[in-house]
Amino acid sequence: MTDSKYDFSIRSLGPCKIPSPHLAGYFTDDKKQVLFNIDRGEFDKLRGGLGEPLSVEVAGPREKIYFDPAKTKAAIVTCGGLCPGLNDVIRAVVMQLYYRYHVKNILGIRYGFQGFIAKYGHDVIELTPDFVKDIHTLGGSILSSSRGNQDIEEIVDSIYQLNINILFCIGGDGTMRAAELITEEITKRHLNISIIGIPKTIDNDLNVIDKTFGFDTAIAEAVKVIDCAHVEAKGAPNGVGLVKIMGRQSGHIAVSAALAQNDVNFVLIPEVQFDLDGEKGFFKALDNRLRNRHHAVVLVAEGAGQDLFDRSAPLRRDASGNIKLDDIGVLLKGHIEKYFSGTDMEINLKYIDPSYTIRSVSSNASDSLYCAVLGQCAVHAGMAGKTGMVVGLYKNEYVHLPIRTVTTRKKVNPKGNVWMRVLEATGQPPSMKND
Repeated sequence: MTDSKYDFSIRSLGPCKIPSPHLAGYFTDDKKQVLFNIDRGEFDKLRGGLGEPLSVEVAGPREKIYFDPAKTKAAIVTCGGLCPGLNDVIRAVVMQLYYRYHVKNILGIRYGFQGFIAKYGHDVIELTPDFVKDIHTLGGSILSSSRGNQDIEEIVDSIYQLNINILFCIGGDGTMRAAELITEEITKRHLNISIIGIPKTIDNDLNVIDKTFGFDTAIAEAVKVIDCAHVEAKGAPNGVGLVKIMGRQSGHIAVSAALAQNDVNFVLIPEVQFDLDGEKGFFKALDNRLRNRHHAVVLVAEGAGQDLFDRSAPLRRDASGNIKLDDIGVLLKGHIEKYFSGTDMEINLKYIDPSYTIRSVSSNASDSLYCAVLGQCAVHAGMAGKTGMVVGLYKNEYVHLPIRTVTTRKKVNPKGNVWMRVLEATGQPPSMKND
């Protein structure tokens, strides 16, 4: 029996009997699969050395669809933090529904899942091609967003009352967990409603999927900030440019930005612990760098070094249940200045935190292209009656995955090739942890 985490079967509302109005000239069969990359030892354990390889379903238009376009009502909701590309995805979904499938009834749910809850009083928006035609030039989401858990039964009540047939949920791991619970409640009620997820996290840390939208834009914007920090560091004796970047639980943005820019000397991420003091600690390494090169650029992910804070007080959580992080950037700034005030070296430190600036910009060309395809693939899946799934890029193919596969986070591997390349590019010590 296959381990449940490797069960990539996609649920369907029923047989597809309606000829698709899509005029692309090609269709994708459900039997078209992409092999799933898995360690040979684990594969043998799962299959006992026998059986067909694990594979995932390829996205694309189906020749027959489940929903009658003339009678279909779709809705779009964006949840969680803002991210470049949200409006691009909204636009792509609307254009694909309207022009390729002739679905004219499309709603925008405002302020995330709050928009389904009556007590908040949020109006819905009618989404048309004319309304969305220029939104890809704007940052954020035209539907706005929110955090926090909402009652699943009340959400499904609202979906039913609005006569929604397909709901497109755009958000991160928390949104996808909610979408899975919504799917389960819909299934329990025997309703023919499709739930399609379009996974979003600027941190690029969702499991299985190669890349999430917004990540490329974040790297491009981060590189600009790093360049400024480098200029500031070189512009004064023993200058230090300290940049705090996004990355609550993983350091993918910090790692990729450092490799893209190649002017960073220290990269601090949540996956790799470090000490401040001691012979192998960060302060000693920074001291050596400044004495040898007279400037340094330090890039720290927001989730790094959380073990350096006092944990006697209870953990604080945001509306979505995420642990509220202590500010590692402010801590480092203060401790670096304090450390060097006790040495014979005067430093000039500039601290930059561009987090909200980066996440609120409009997407770059790479992300715009990615978002457009994700929106198209999501509509193909929804119109074919698929549900409880997400669309995403895997091994350079756009595929369908069960929602549960992306509700866990992928980390930077401290023993992997990417982190090794960071160490080579920066020259920082392999470990800044005292024995």
